[in-house]
Amino acid sequence: MADGNLEKLPHLLVTGTGQAESYVKPPGGGGGEFALPHRNRKQHGRGLLAQLKQVQQAAEALADEQRAFGVDAGNGIVIQFESEPDYELAIKSLEFFPSGIELLAVRRLDDRVIATVFVPEGKMSRFINAVTAYLEQQTQSGSPKNQKLVESISEIRRAVLDALWTDDGAPPAEDEAIFWEVWLRVGSEREAFVERFKQHAQDLGLDIGDEQLNFPDRTVVIARGTRAQMSQSVDLLNCVAELRKAKQTAAFFTSMTAAEQFEWIEEALARIRQAPANSPAVCILDTGVNNAHPLLNGSLADADMHTYDPDWNVADHHGHGTEMAGLALYADLTDLLGSPDASELSHILESVKILPPEGENPPKLYGKITAEAMARAEIEAPDRKRVFSMSVTTTDFRDRGQPSAWSAALDALSSGAEEQGEHRRLIFVSAGNTDPNGRHLYPDSNQTDGIHDPGQSWNAITVGASTDKTNIDTDTYPDWTPVAPEGDLSPSSSTSLVFGRPWPIKPDVVLEGGNMAINPGTGLADYVDSLQLLSTNWQFATRAPLVVTGDTSAATAMAARMGAMLQAAYPQFWPETIRALLVHFAEWTNAMKERFVPLNTRSATIRLLRYCGFGVPNLERAMWSARNSLTLIAQESIQPFDKAGPKVSTHEMSLHSIPWPVDVLEGLGEVPVEMRVTLSYFIEPNPARRGWIRKHRYASHGLRFDVKTPLESLDEFRQRINKAARDEEFDRASSSDSARWLLGPDLRSLGSLHSDRWTGTAAELAQRGIIGIYPVSGWWRERHQLGRWNKRARYALVVTIETPEVDVDVYTPVVNMIAAQIPTEIQ
Repeated sequence: MADGNLEKLPHLLVTGTGQAESYVKPPGGGGGEFALPHRNRKQHGRGLLAQLKQVQQAAEALADEQRAFGVDAGNGIVIQFESEPDYELAIKSLEFFPSGIELLAVRRLDDRVIATVFVPEGKMSRFINAVTAYLEQQTQSGSPKNQKLVESISEIRRAVLDALWTDDGAPPAEDEAIFWEVWLRVGSEREAFVERFKQHAQDLGLDIGDEQLNFPDRTVVIARGTRAQMSQSVDLLNCVAELRKAKQTAAFFTSMTAAEQFEWIEEALARIRQAPANSPAVCILDTGVNNAHPLLNGSLADADMHTYDPDWNVADHHGHGTEMAGLALYADLTDLLGSPDASELSHILESVKILPPEGENPPKLYGKITAEAMARAEIEAPDRKRVFSMSVTTTDFRDRGQPSAWSAALDALSSGAEEQGEHRRLIFVSAGNTDPNGRHLYPDSNQTDGIHDPGQSWNAITVGASTDKTNIDTDTYPDWTPVAPEGDLSPSSSTSLVFGRPWPIKPDVVLEGGNMAINPGTGLADYVDSLQLLSTNWQFATRAPLVVTGDTSAATAMAARMGAMLQAAYPQFWPETIRALLVHFAEWTNAMKERFVPLNTRSATIRLLRYCGFGVPNLERAMWSARNSLTLIAQESIQPFDKAGPKVSTHEMSLHSIPWPVDVLEGLGEVPVEMRVTLSYFIEPNPARRGWIRKHRYASHGLRFDVKTPLESLDEFRQRINKAARDEEFDRASSSDSARWLLGPDLRSLGSLHSDRWTGTAAELAQRGIIGIYPVSGWWRERHQLGRWNKRARYALVVTIETPEVDVDVYTPVVNMIAAQIPTEIQ
């Protein structure tokens, strides 16, 4: 938006622009040929048969042992398939639902792929028959039957505990007692199945926690015991799909007081207008809040103070929650206290204490704790709109982008998939902080410290920290220098540069998190008050009422504040839409971009995205359109898949005919303009670590967008993205203009939020008013036996047209079009 254009106009919510039509994915892509190692057919087939018969004998012996132990349901054995080095397994062929054969987990170990598979009692014959057919039969083309499956396998053996360990690093030593995160495969009788496991596991000496997390075909529980005990459980109970180490939480708290006075607060309170009690809220999941603080008591009622554990007091016991409350309500108090302007609040606060007054929670299922904490606030005020702010994460980043029980719980809570009415939630979570002892190595330490669990969540807005604070009092700190330059990433902000290709861009956005300075005496990074943010102190009655704070926690609280303000301004907007707006109007600073110049390669761009996400969100732009900067929003849904007989396939797409200021754009001719498009939706998670080599296994579905090019007719555009719309006249020369987009279809396809920018002339943009939304695969389709194949998928589509000319009005013509709009079919 050009400087000087101060008129604030509401964004335009358009309805009836999308027209659903049958959709079939066009051919192409798919990742190329599936390479197979060279095999001697007879030698390889006979070798695998011998291994299978050994496993079959072990299965028969195990069945007798299971029945003797009283395990009389779901008997079977877990076996392990291993690939040759540097080759893949034919993973999809290892699973066969009609026989109850289930793929449990897939992981890479060095250069091999290892898959663990549960085979019910008596069903080993399926694999024996497949290898026998490979040896004795051939296809019409002359190849051995089942060649892809059999020749991809190097070795088959009975699985032991190591095969089910899907965490980073090695499992614990034999006699080491740890808290295990046990992922159980469950059928239709989930509760009975889990109770049987708990009973038998306790008989084996394992201590089982009370909490459990449920996913579509997995239940997760916590167990404490040694590796020896867990190994016996794995062998006997045959219901363990994966094992991981239970997560420990960490506190990223700072408690640095500032010499501020109550007079500042009293003067500010005279200028502050409180929000009504029915306003949207920021619900803070933290250490509690001291709502008696004079800056907070008008915005946080006693009735909106809760705890996860009913035995805890609702008051803040540490200070961190109160610091976050001040930032979530006001942002950096330095700005509020230093300004003479009036301040009108648009939102209120809620608090749920999720950390205990003393020590730490035992390694429970933090996804369950988070879900119950959110429920406390929602039960008290069920009709209130709210966003959630959580700055509590683990201390490690061993998941490296892979979903965990905690991050998947956030995805499930966001989508509301397991709840009646599918209540959506907007969740802000911190990216997690870098190791304080390594921040003098900035920015290398940011690039090697990965996003902390649960910040890898697909649906939550993960917030990193940037900084504009570089001012140091040289009298107090002679020769000290800021760690980060102005506009760059904060020294505390972790990144997703260590993530693998399939995982989402994280953080999504970055906000001010403060800076640090290099101590010339030690050469290490240290906190300096002038480089931090100012917030409310929990011990205001006995100490100063203001305190300095920062890091990714502070950035998260302020991002949640933006979300609540947008929700207050646009109560009809979905959580998916608020999320889209914050990313849609985020910008990279020059300092961020200079880290990865030149930005003319895919590699440089993806590194920038994984360093700081989409940049710093501009709240004013996210809140308002202008005459020369028009934002249009559609909130729609499609049914991605449908079932015909035994087969589930793609079902429908949507073509949006957006109200478009064609005459104005054509009148501008060759003037350069920009179009931004953001597509936001929530996936339903299925976090079992199997088949993540096939990335669609985690997400329920994916959606993508494409825009008609200036030279395409509507039919050509439809045919390009939709195989079902093609006819004999299809011109295969018609193609997208991906080179004109900042990211392009490949880079913008990660995760469940896709944002990109197109630049060109106004005359070209005049012909681009059609946007297609179409599905890509997910477990709703692939795991159709779970019965989700016919679900509808909501999405928010945000489109902005921006011209550099402040005297150009693209807003009013579209307003007039919407007012006079009569729904018509797209021809």
